[in-house]
Amino acid sequence: MSCINNKHILQINNLSISFTQYEQGLRQIDLQVIRNLNVSVHEGELVAVVGSSGSGKSLLAHAILGILPPNCNASGNIFFEDELLDNARIQELRGKKIVLVPQSVNYLDPLEKIGEQVRKECKEESVRRRQEELFSYYNLQKNTADLYPFELSGGMARRVLLSTAMMENPRLIIADEPTPGLHLEAAKNAMRHFREFADKGNGVLLITHDIELALEVADRIAVFYAGTTVEEAPVADFQSMDTLRHPYTKALWRALPQNGFQPFPGNQPYVKDMPKGCSFGPRCLQFTPECEGDIPEQVIRCGTVRCIHAE
Repeated sequence: MSCINNKHILQINNLSISFTQYEQGLRQIDLQVIRNLNVSVHEGELVAVVGSSGSGKSLLAHAILGILPPNCNASGNIFFEDELLDNARIQELRGKKIVLVPQSVNYLDPLEKIGEQVRKECKEESVRRRQEELFSYYNLQKNTADLYPFELSGGMARRVLLSTAMMENPRLIIADEPTPGLHLEAAKNAMRHFREFADKGNGVLLITHDIELALEVADRIAVFYAGTTVEEAPVADFQSMDTLRHPYTKALWRALPQNGFQPFPGNQPYVKDMPKGCSFGPRCLQFTPECEGDIPEQVIRCGTVRCIHAE
């Protein structure tokens, strides 16, 4: 995006993802669940990806990490620190320079002590010291290393997952819905840790449904709808509906409690029933016949938007 001069850590251009499925016996169909998606993260930046369930947010994380299922086809370009990534390079970076803080604490092995999991069973003294430093930084008691996952509170488990991700001194954290089940104070603490990581010159891609929390810590908001980014905007633009660009983003703004909690009629289209042109068209009060054609991404006021009526 324009108006940002920092170096890119992550840049995704025209990402499309489809799943090959069988229908009516041996008839194959391709379901395109992500279409021409663009998103980027710069040095020192926390970018929040928001949108309703089924919009493709978690699938984006899996694509970056190279862990899509076998029946999945992906196209487009993913750059990490200006290097175009292929599958081999993604495998080298995954868990080291690009790390995941997962949605579920079920990623922890219930039969193994926490310290061994965080250290990945490495017995070197330098690794143990690193684990102890991280536990201290994230306010985890030293004896946490000797506990099993079932002995952790929800907030402790989230901090253990974050400690695990930080063991290799990463450059990019992908946080996939990291706050479900946490009370508000614990959720805000988790967000504060991501903000601190970004402020050290790193990058965070925060995938969340909680737009209110995201607005407190993010630099930019990427709004997903039906498998693509409809808008990327500086967080300051969410102070007023008038500074937002896309009708769906404005609907999200009006739905926030502080803005009247106004519901918006209709539902996100199912992947098999996508409308022509703009996927938001059937719900949009600005819809015109031109909206059934190609909807290119354009730059408006230091943000991007997919809407021919945006100003």
